[in-house]
Parts: sequence; structure tokens; C-alpha cells
Amino acid sequence: MVSISKSSDPDLKRLAGSYHPLPPGGCIVLDECFLPAAQADCLFKQLAGELDLAQRPIQMFGRQVLQPRLTAFHGDGEVAYRYSGQTMAARAWTKGLANIRRCLQKQIGVRFNSVLCNLYRDGQDSMGWHADDEPELGPNPTIASVSLGASRRFLIKSRDGSQRLEYLLGNGSLLIMAGDCQHHWVHQVPRTARPVGPRINLTFRRIFSRPDRRRPGCR
Repeated sequence: MVSISKSSDPDLKRLAGSYHPLPPGGCIVLDECFLPAAQADCLFKQLAGELDLAQRPIQMFGRQVLQPRLTAFHGDGEVAYRYSGQTMAARAWTKGLANIRRCLQKQIGVRFNSVLCNLYRDGQDSMGWHADDEPELGPNPTIASVSLGASRRFLIKSRDGSQRLEYLLGNGSLLIMAGDCQHHWVHQVPRTARPVGPRINLTFRRIFSRPDRRRPGCR
């Protein structure tokens, strides 16, 4: 376990899992066994009953469209998250979310104050190419993503298109993005035509302020 640090740049090379540098100064860490399968299954069922998941609209290319997945946002106090033309005020931490946050903070050394929850109902639900580069996340955010349920492909590519990586995020896996990767890389969870069950993804992050405006997104 890594002791909690106030630094926004934790030493992720010390963590369990595979460390992958993302030039020029970013990285990904993938721990495929962060949660045992039985624990991940129980957490999936618990969160499915706790979370206020809904299909919410976003602004894309000047018009409102429904996101191709269900979302919920939870966090501390007055934390709010603005992206793609919508502002989400944080609901209180549920028991399941609070427990997984404590575990992450002990292991990673980052104090997260919010989590964006996504439910992918089947293979037609997806997340388009984007970077988590909202101003309120700070210049080089550390983002921890916990996957529960069905496995889904996670793609990441450099903004200039010269490099591309692919990961399969399974039940109980943890993927961390850190350093400057949000400036130089974009990522997505693509649709798939093959039969696939539901997946809950928990993206823990630290929000520092509430912005007044946000440039258009493509999610």
C-alpha cells in the first residue's frame, strides 16, 4: 500500500499492475485484479440499487443529444462537474462508493472528492473519443477508473494519431491515468456488435473549482 500524499503526482510505479508510459509525460497503470471477482459482483449489485442512474442530455456540435449510457455523479459537499454543456451537482456518497473511495485513496495516494458513474447497458452503449481535460480537474489530473460487470474495450490514442493502445477492462479491474496524458491523448469505450452484458464504470477524480463555461465536447 502507498501512503496518502498531498502531491498531485503520485509515484504510480510503486503500485501493483502494469505501468505504461504515455509520452511525453503521462502514464497508465492497469491492475486487472484490483477487486476479487466475488467482491466486484457484490459491488455491482449494490450500486445498481443505490445509484440514481439516468440517460442525461449533453451538448454536441450545437444540439442536445442523449448520452449513449446512463450516468450518476456523487461527491463531497457542493462539488459540481461541468462537461459537454451540462452541469452535474454531486449527490451524497453512497455506502458502496464511499468504501471503494477509501480503498483507492489508501492505494494510490490521491484524495478524490467525486466520482462519475456510467452504466453501459449493452454493447450499443459507448463513450466517444475525448480527454478528461476540464479546467476544474487541474492541469495534470490523476483519474482512477474501476470497472464492474462485463468486460469492455478501452482505446487510447495520441492526439496526432501516431500511437494507439487497447486494453480490455474486466470485472474488478482498475485503470489509472495520470501525468500530462489528458493534454496529449484521447480515449474511448467503443460500441460492439457482439453480445455483452451490463457494465458499471466508476471514474474517481478530484475537482478543484466550478467553471463558468466549457468548450464544446464530442461525447
